[in-house]
Amino acid sequence: MDLPPYSPGLHKLVTLQVDKTELLTNSNDFVTVTNSILEKYGLEKVGVVVHDFENKSFTISFCLKESHICIHTWPEYNQLTLDVYLCNYLQDNSHKVRSVTADYISYFEAKIIKDFEINR
Repeated sequence: MDLPPYSPGLHKLVTLQVDKTELLTNSNDFVTVTNSILEKYGLEKVGVVVHDFENKSFTISFCLKESHICIHTWPEYNQLTLDVYLCNYLQDNSHKVRSVTADYISYFEAKIIKDFEINR
């Protein structure tokens, strides 16, 4: 039996420039926004880990049934890195990966510095 080609999923990695430093130092708001995004796209959270640093930057990892969303902020440089990966187990989620990333870019009112897409 010949199976069609399978792509495990799209992995999007972006580095963003953010002028509003307060968005890079408020982990609670990011968690709230992410929970709204997960609900909007029907994604299931398995767990979340939040770490706030002394300089008020944060790193957060959302483990999803479909894979993960991770962020690391650098308010001293007005930048963040964002990692969005969704598996294609029962459907192609590439459009969701791009839409989720676009929602974050909109939330942060960010300028894209780097934008990589990796088809796994």
